[in-house]
Amino acid sequence: MTNALPPKFPITRPEIERVVARFYAAVREHPGLGPVFAVHVKDWPAHEAKIANFWANAILNERVYDGSPMAAHVNAGNVRPGMFGPWLALFDATLMTELTPDQAAAWSALAHRIGRSLRAGVVDRQTLPGGVPKLH
Repeated sequence: MTNALPPKFPITRPEIERVVARFYAAVREHPGLGPVFAVHVKDWPAHEAKIANFWANAILNERVYDGSPMAAHVNAGNVRPGMFGPWLALFDATLMTELTPDQAAAWSALAHRIGRSLRAGVVDRQTLPGGVPKLH
């Protein structure tokens, strides 16, 4: 697919797919994150392909992802604000293991920006004005 915009940083589609696969292998083993994902993901290869498309869209400017990450995280029902820290730490560890330092730093910065947005969306929906928790 020909892109009108250059990639945000140098990386290949196979590298993105490798990072996504290694990350979700680690997620499945994670005591806090694994059970959260297990409730929703029944077909790991399909999920990983969708997330690889998300990252290819975000990094390579490929127009291959169709979805709403915010809606997915809000509608999941079991995603809590405190989960984003461990998610990002695990993602950063995967990036550092699988990529060059420059690639890892660039992708990490992007993931942290997206993570802040997702966390804010989840927190905003779980709190009243002033940060008071909603008691469902």
